[in-house]
Amino acid sequence: MVLTLQQIADQVKLDVLTADPVKDNAAKLIEISRTFISDTVTVPSKGMLEYAAQATQGDDVYFEPATAALEEHIAKLTGKEAGLFMTSGSASNQIALRTHLKQPPYSIIADHRAHIHKYEAGGAAFHSGATVIAIVPSNHHHLTLADVQENAVITTDTHFAPTELVALENTLNGTILPQKEAIAICDWAHSQGMKTHLDGARIWHVAVETGKSISELCEPFDSVSLCFSKGLGAPIGSCLVGTKEFITRAKWFRKLFGGGMRQTGYLAASAAYALTHNFPQLPRVHALARRVEAGLEKIGAKISSRAETCMIFYDPAPIGVNYDEIAERASKLAHPLVLGGSRLVIHIQTSEEAVDDFLSIVRELAGEKKAAGFTPPTAQENGAYRDVYVRRPQKTN
Repeated sequence: MVLTLQQIADQVKLDVLTADPVKDNAAKLIEISRTFISDTVTVPSKGMLEYAAQATQGDDVYFEPATAALEEHIAKLTGKEAGLFMTSGSASNQIALRTHLKQPPYSIIADHRAHIHKYEAGGAAFHSGATVIAIVPSNHHHLTLADVQENAVITTDTHFAPTELVALENTLNGTILPQKEAIAICDWAHSQGMKTHLDGARIWHVAVETGKSISELCEPFDSVSLCFSKGLGAPIGSCLVGTKEFITRAKWFRKLFGGGMRQTGYLAASAAYALTHNFPQLPRVHALARRVEAGLEKIGAKISSRAETCMIFYDPAPIGVNYDEIAERASKLAHPLVLGGSRLVIHIQTSEEAVDDFLSIVRELAGEKKAAGFTPPTAQENGAYRDVYVRRPQKTN
């Protein structure tokens, strides 16, 4: 059967807009302002979209001016020689690992909570054939030089995969890796002929909180991954930085992994807007996170990991409440709160009203439990370390 062009065109065409996109997007923005599961849920502001619409329109496989300018800027900002725009932090991390690691056998040292170990679908094993030595920090906060030295594999014994890379993360679950420790670990790793990589997806938060420049924070590492969507509110994108030789090789792996990109100017412009306009909002984010922490403590909840930057981990068990009860009550609000369990993430589009509503729910539930006869423990170990955070299954409808 031969179809007319119009018949084929009718089969091909698609309209993805809702019946009332302005109304629906406004409603979505309210939902995002009340979502505590991640800082990746943020959406481009009107100003970001208007700025991005004016971006250059080159093909990045050949040359894209706005993207090249972003890569050059991030390289300069981090004190590295070159940068490479990536679609995501996972892609940036995994390509960094593959670029550093040349020929198995080898192992990677990382914190047992690290994103490259827990949340990148086993990419280190799949892409690089690497074993990850996942370490539980002895101080229950961050990896130390002693932790790394104790677990590094330095041997010619063929039973073991020698350590060739130390991968650190800053922030990790919202906590800050002390710069003194980062320097000590990297210096020692380099003295042993190892490479070092930093998953600096939220390094922006560290700079704001410590007053250290991005270049100082990145200086000890051979490569660094920085994210534009986590914390900064860009729709997509990360940047990998390192030496020119490293980035040239990384570009090959980006292509090999299916990551050659085309008209990325819009995304690069969105990242540039985020750096310029959204980065300065992070102090407010940190202040709001500390407000959540203080409110929870006042109610009597246990703080498992403090609000050093944009995240708080808490446990409501000391007040007789569980996460499901909080989520259930939150879902019945006129404008529901979106919660994910023990981890609360504050972002640039989190509203103060959402924070007030969340604390009110926890306070109400605590009062109800007390009225029903629940007796709180006599002492709480606030500030204690938590290995993992509790994820609540997210509804798909």
